Amino acid sequence: MLHSMVLTSRKHTRSLGLSRHISSSRLTIERTTDNTRFENRPPKEQLKFGTTFSDHMLMIDWDIKNHWNTPRIVPFQDLKLSPAASALHYGLACFEGMKAYKTIPDESLCLFRPDRNMNRLSNSMERLQLPGHDFDKNELIECIKELVRVDEKWIPTGEGYSLYLRPTVIATHRFLGLSAPENLLLYVITSPVGPYYKSGFDPVRLTADSHYVRAWPGGTGNCKVAGNYGPTMKPQALATEAGYQQVVWLFGEDDTITEVGAMNIFFFLINKETGRKELVTPPLTRGDILPGVTRESILELARSWDEFDVVERFPTMPEIRQAAEDERLLESFGAGTAAVVSPISCIQYKGVNIDIPATGDLTKRVWNEITGIQYSKMEDRKGWNIRI
Repeated sequence: MLHSMVLTSRKHTRSLGLSRHISSSRLTIERTTDNTRFENRPPKEQLKFGTTFSDHMLMIDWDIKNHWNTPRIVPFQDLKLSPAASALHYGLACFEGMKAYKTIPDESLCLFRPDRNMNRLSNSMERLQLPGHDFDKNELIECIKELVRVDEKWIPTGEGYSLYLRPTVIATHRFLGLSAPENLLLYVITSPVGPYYKSGFDPVRLTADSHYVRAWPGGTGNCKVAGNYGPTMKPQALATEAGYQQVVWLFGEDDTITEVGAMNIFFFLINKETGRKELVTPPLTRGDILPGVTRESILELARSWDEFDVVERFPTMPEIRQAAEDERLLESFGAGTAAVVSPISCIQYKGVNIDIPATGDLTKRVWNEITGIQYSKMEDRKGWNIRI
């Protein structure tokens, strides 16, 4: 009798198009019949990041009774939310940033290391106590692949151009109490983007003279949750007013360096003790550093070259200042999905500008290798590029 009831329940669930896990085999597609947005899109040379959106989006609801509902690709549209939705009140939201590319040789479609983004999205959901964080990552990737196929014509061709993908999870539970939500929406929107650097590298000037802190041990700095980003806007505005493009985030009385803006940070220097060149970036061990996909890729590439030491440790601003004074600071750059690498030419610290050679040979090499893999201009020995 019990076995029969279970089978009946499963049949009923299938008849509703529901699954307790994300299932790409249940994906439905509703294509837009309006070509106006595509026809009126700006020329690719005039694209501005995050302002143009393609025709379709992926939507997957989760509820406490049925868990993951049917994945749907639908025309791009505004969301309908209750004003009591817990994402609006308690920051129960997280997201990812990734890209789809048309390769240079044959314009085939690729994603760059999407499994890393899925792992991080799951970790962010778990940190926010969002249900469904154990979703099938490969199945969500398959759904995203289909979304890219549907909007393939929106992907500009040429090196530096791509389709930016923004997977997002928000709590839609209509409840003003602070508790794990009973309803979620996972959605993916896409946006065609152009080269981060319009004409060559544009090194950035940074300030470390901010009393604001981005993240701390035991917080959410190692997750891509919405609440990490809003509080950075004021210190960013103050940095801009002072003539700097970004903030170098510090932590602790020794002014430990953690990140820069919304990117991971790297320093290439000569170690004072060993006399050896080393590439340094803060480690993930403390829980206040975002595990960037570009960061991981740079570390793996640099270690495979075996030409200098690659070290994950916390550098401090006094150390970097001393390295610059000793002419041991060779170069520095930020790393992230949008820019790949962003060369750093100056860091203000305690009112003094520390000049850094830019753009360095290592920065250029990292850029060339990663973009070479993304656009299939060079051999992908590590299997990072996933064909769609």
